[in-house]
Amino acid sequence: MVGIMNSEKRTEMEDEHIRRHHKHEVKDNQCSSSLVKHIKAPVHLVWSLVRRFDQPQRYKPFVSRCVVLGDLEIGSVREVNVKSGLPATTSKERLEFLDDEERIFSMRIVGGDHRLKNYMSTITVHPEVIDGRPGTLVIESFVVDVPEGNTKDETCFFVEALIKCNLKSLADVSERLAVQDRTEPLDRD
Repeated sequence: MVGIMNSEKRTEMEDEHIRRHHKHEVKDNQCSSSLVKHIKAPVHLVWSLVRRFDQPQRYKPFVSRCVVLGDLEIGSVREVNVKSGLPATTSKERLEFLDDEERIFSMRIVGGDHRLKNYMSTITVHPEVIDGRPGTLVIESFVVDVPEGNTKDETCFFVEALIKCNLKSLADVSERLAVQDRTEPLDRD
């Protein structure tokens, strides 16, 4: 994949998922990256949060409000209000792809009062075993234009920081729900 990659050491399985589902065509004035998060919660629970295009605020801490325009389907647009503290107040986003079987979610920013132009994100959710219990591997990748006056490194660093915060919050919410659900270990003696 062309672009800037998250520098953490990846496993072969993570690399394979990235090759299969996280291909972005990166132009000269763009940056791209892929981030990985292991969550101690079952895949169905994590996916139930990720797939909700109409409710990103369930786990994204910077989203205060979301309104979907029209029916909830591929091509649907949502208007998101962003909490103060970020250099934006609104974002307009389109659902590009949603596959419940493969657990793939993709969206594109199509407007808003921010500097993320031509931003596209893909999230995939994969089952795994963590400490003998059902867990989830989440991979989020993006491509975005580098704003005038910024470098590729600065732009990727900013977007990666937002995604890391979202992924940490997704883990916190999912793991809290999993504890309430009392998921049993896979190997019961």
